[in-house]
Amino acid sequence: MANQKIIEAKAKVVEEITEVAKNNASFILFDYRGLTAEETSELRKILRENDSKYKVWKNTLTKRAMDNLNYDLDGCLEGPSAIAYSNDAIAPIKALSNFAKAHPALELKGGIVDGNVTSLEELKALSTIPSREGLLTMLAGGLIGTVRDLSIALNLYSEQKEEN
Repeated sequence: MANQKIIEAKAKVVEEITEVAKNNASFILFDYRGLTAEETSELRKILRENDSKYKVWKNTLTKRAMDNLNYDLDGCLEGPSAIAYSNDAIAPIKALSNFAKAHPALELKGGIVDGNVTSLEELKALSTIPSREGLLTMLAGGLIGTVRDLSIALNLYSEQKEEN
């Protein structure tokens, strides 16, 4: 009887992992060995501030969930793994990458971003993308330059018309 309860409990966890991977834009695996309890709490806080969550599941259960979704993350599921996930595809990647710069014990492994398996190299490239606010600022700066140029051109045109 106990075995059936254990199997049912594991099936529920696999279902939870499957839902998390399916319903979030990013699902990032990382190695947390070597982090102290304080550093882990700090990481959780940083991820929460970035609307991300942090969870540790057994690798075997995570592998079953990934097999259900037809994702091949076997190389990422070696050794202890924690998972950061969010509806924002880039936020947890940037948070983990920035945290790893100050805490070399944390190592990104790979994951799923927008439904695609993502390698460590791709995660590093994604971590360099400016934040949404930064991109909006760049867009606004570009638009302001265009509006400024248009206003100068219109002013010159009106001065030319006044002279005639």
